Formats: sequence, structure tokens, C-alpha cells
Amino acid sequence: MELLEKVQQLFGSYGYSVLFFGLLLEFIALPFPGETTMAYAGFLSYRGQLDFGRLVILAFLGTTIGMTITYFIGAKAGLPFIMKYGKWFFLKPDKLDKTQKWFSKYGYGLIFIGYFIPGVRHFTGYFSGIAAIPFRKFVLYAYSGALFWVVLFLGIGKLFGPGWSAVFSLAHQYTAYILAAIALLLICVIVYRYRKSLFHRSRRNTSPARQRQKQNAD
Repeated sequence: MELLEKVQQLFGSYGYSVLFFGLLLEFIALPFPGETTMAYAGFLSYRGQLDFGRLVILAFLGTTIGMTITYFIGAKAGLPFIMKYGKWFFLKPDKLDKTQKWFSKYGYGLIFIGYFIPGVRHFTGYFSGIAAIPFRKFVLYAYSGALFWVVLFLGIGKLFGPGWSAVFSLAHQYTAYILAAIALLLICVIVYRYRKSLFHRSRRNTSPARQRQKQNAD
């Protein structure tokens, strides 16, 4: 409740700018409750006090600009600099180690899903730069993930109105399941969309002529 009261005070004093500058600073790793702020902003949109489209644009810009800044810091400064001076920017060694392990395991995919992992999303930009991931690929994963992230949490407040806090807690608790369901849905959509070409390719590979070619080659 204390955190929510602070968010309410910020919106009362600064309006839309809270979302843009707060998210930008969060992705440079400064303390800011980004997800709570977005859900509450969505609720204010539900009440007609703020415009939802404007909130999406400002949240997306704050997130992507913050991520892009950290990408270039990582690319220019490198891991030794981040490990040595990161504490001055709240980049704690244990969180850096955690992100490095996640990055080694999931690679590019972490840039997208990292937004939903507490203690990781603030560092994926840095590690993308440190790992010298091509900027175009970074933009593809980071910006698409940012759009999904901001729409989800702003949408919680917008769609559920006064019940946003309960839904917000559930979303936090079951983020992994939500992501798994979305990934499964995307796979089903891709398979359905390209089912004909996959079927024809499978038939070509199992046709008698193709089998004879394989036998002759052997």
C-alpha cells in the first residue's frame, strides 16, 4: 500500500511524464516500480483520467530508450567496467551473475522474455551490448518484448478497473505459465498457417521417387 501511495502521488504531481521517465530510469537499473506504475496508469485510463494510447506510446518509448542506452553502455564499456563500477548504478554483482547465467541459457530469447523476470530485465540491455549481439537483432527482440510488456500491464489496469491489483498479483505469480501459453499459441498459429507447405514438403520427402534417390545416393 505504501508503494501504491507513492505511485499515486507521482501521478498526481507529474502526470504522464512519470511513466516515461520512470521506465527509462528503471532500465538503467535505478529503483522504480515499473509494472505497478503501468497497471495503476491503466486503471487511471479506465477511470477516464488518462488516455490509454498515449500511455502505451510513452511507456514503450521510455522502455526502449532505456534498453537502447544500456545496450550501448554494455557495448562500449564491456563486462569488466560493469563489474567494477556497476554498484554505483545499482548493478549488483549477484544480479549480474544471475543475468549472465540466464543469457547463456536462453540467448536472444532472454531479451524478449527478460521483461517478465524480476531482477533480470534491468540487465539484459547491458549483456546484449557486452555479447555484441547485432543491433538489428537486439531491436527486434527488445522492442517487440517491450511492446508486449507495456500493453500487458497497462491493459490489466484498463480492462479490470478497480480489480486491477488482484489481477496484477496473479499475473506476477503466473508469468511463466502465461509466457508458456503464449509461446504454445504462437507455435499453433505458425503450424496452422504453414500447414499446407509442411504437408507437401513431407509428402515430397516420403514419395517413392524421393526414396529411390536416397537409396541410390547411399
